[in-house]
Amino acid sequence: MLLNGEWVTTTETIAVIDPYDNSLIDSVPKASEKDALLAIESAKKGFNIARKMSVHQRATILYKTADYVETRKEEFAQIIAREGSKTIKEARKEANRCVNTLRISAEESKRLLGETIPFDSFPGGEKRVGYFYRFPIGIVLAITPFNDPLNLVAHKLGPAFAAGNSVILKPATVTPLSAIKLAEAFLASGLPGECLQVITGHGSEIGPALVQSEEVRMVSFTGGLDAGKDITKIAGIKKIGMELGSNSPVIVWKDADLPLAVESCVSGAFWAAGQNCIGVQRIYIHEDIYDIFAAKFVELTKTYKIGNKLAEDCDMGPMITEKEAERVEAWVKEAVSMGANCLCGGGRNGAIMEPTVMENVPETAKIHKDEVFGPAVNLYKIKTIEEAIEKANSLPFGLHAAIFSSDINTAFKAAYELDCGGVMINDSTDYRLDSMPFGGIKNSGLGREGIKFSLQEMTEPKTICFTLA
Repeated sequence: MLLNGEWVTTTETIAVIDPYDNSLIDSVPKASEKDALLAIESAKKGFNIARKMSVHQRATILYKTADYVETRKEEFAQIIAREGSKTIKEARKEANRCVNTLRISAEESKRLLGETIPFDSFPGGEKRVGYFYRFPIGIVLAITPFNDPLNLVAHKLGPAFAAGNSVILKPATVTPLSAIKLAEAFLASGLPGECLQVITGHGSEIGPALVQSEEVRMVSFTGGLDAGKDITKIAGIKKIGMELGSNSPVIVWKDADLPLAVESCVSGAFWAAGQNCIGVQRIYIHEDIYDIFAAKFVELTKTYKIGNKLAEDCDMGPMITEKEAERVEAWVKEAVSMGANCLCGGGRNGAIMEPTVMENVPETAKIHKDEVFGPAVNLYKIKTIEEAIEKANSLPFGLHAAIFSSDINTAFKAAYELDCGGVMINDSTDYRLDSMPFGGIKNSGLGREGIKFSLQEMTEPKTICFTLA
């Protein structure tokens, strides 16, 4: 762990296991509450350092960190692939995105602007002039998930340091190695050690001390809904940013480009073994093209090569643990017992869950109403665009949605009536540019990420007003 500017170990450790073959990759310290309190004290010192750094110093560190990652992309990709679920091809794309995220952070650090305020817009303010600027919020507690163990860490560290904050990073227990390697990159690029704490351990043991601390001024959390609710109950008065997942719907209208829709949705459903908060889960298809779409979708799904993540021809690896694969398998079986049809997949071998396509799924089934976070997708037949939009909006999630259509009017209708944080047109829900505002409504979260928007969340405006003689 990185605590108080030093790499430290503990007597008790946590094994980091490759979910494909259950081999031991490495072990990391098992932190205690005492370690959490040390992290907070060090982060306080780190904030006093970070807030005094000039903008060009912050930007230089971020640029150098991006360069560090870029020159070692294959090393980062191997770690991502081994400790998580991504194939080596998917891991390389994540490493590339991390470089982009860090460079955007460096650029946006120079565009953290304020505005002048027209105090004379109301009687009595004629002799007043002023402005506001944005200042760093303080200590940011960043809690990151396993499914993007490098780039989602960069999405929290990049803007936090660009703004002049210090960070306590708690990476996912099952995938901490990518985060540790990124911390090494920051230190090698000139970041003072006190500005970043990396604490590894079980959230149930160290989380409360970190989340409840009044010294922590923001909790930036990406993870599950239940954990998000627990954080909000104990956080106290501080900023909270949350990305909590979804149950993403796609509408395939009768005038859609079918080859594009099929290819995009298959990729969107099974990327990272379906463990993706914007992964495709529900596809609403016009009845006129339902049969042909379903046949082509199943045909392409059956071509997926599953197995060894490090193999160059592997399309999909295992889920993060066998327990998670067992859960998805149980959800599939429950839906079948309630009358659903499994068009392909449904089987499991250890942590590897087959790419699964379902139809006639009852709306009371878990695999319909909850976030599956696994390689399973449901197909539904619809008649009207109004019906499709209504069904897409029917669940208490709202991160991304998508529509495939050749008609601009249909596309605009869906874009404005779908209740979510982002609508992808002629693309699957599984698209994100690292600079765009990213976040959801309802149970999908609070606030927005995307570097420029994270900077707004991780800073506060301060008004300066002069009264002239």
